[in-house]
Amino acid sequence: MRTLAFCLMPNHFHLCLWPREDGDLSRFMQWLTTKHVAQYRKSYPGSGHVWQGRFKSFAIQDDEHLWTVLKYIERNPVRAGLAPRAPMWPWSSAGLSTEFLGQQGLPLLHPWPRPRPANWLDLLLVPEGEVELERIRKSVANGSAYGDSGWTRGLDD
Repeated sequence: MRTLAFCLMPNHFHLCLWPREDGDLSRFMQWLTTKHVAQYRKSYPGSGHVWQGRFKSFAIQDDEHLWTVLKYIERNPVRAGLAPRAPMWPWSSAGLSTEFLGQQGLPLLHPWPRPRPANWLDLLLVPEGEVELERIRKSVANGSAYGDSGWTRGLDD
């Protein structure tokens, strides 16, 4: 699975994944959550659900909309009041997104389909607008595509 960004939070996580083929996302998420629960139960014996429900996913247009979602993911700890700046949260790809990495990224992260802006760390300092946040949250809640109206109309029909 190609991982573009991630953020592990105290009670949830965000991933921006780029599957290679249809069905890859569901298989990967089943593997990931099953492995996590097995490891979790080694430390915290018990029974019952660890996760509240199935993962949520939505398609993202690979233009500036992708950058908006990547920023949303990496700024999550800042919005939650857990870190003053995104790269300071140790359980996120933002801390890995340092300028010396260039466009190749790290083995942990796959290069983005569009080159990372040279000023990415500066962009992470700028809070998202309320309209951006609401559009992304709507896509998360409804599983609706995130992009311009012409692009999303073709996918959501």
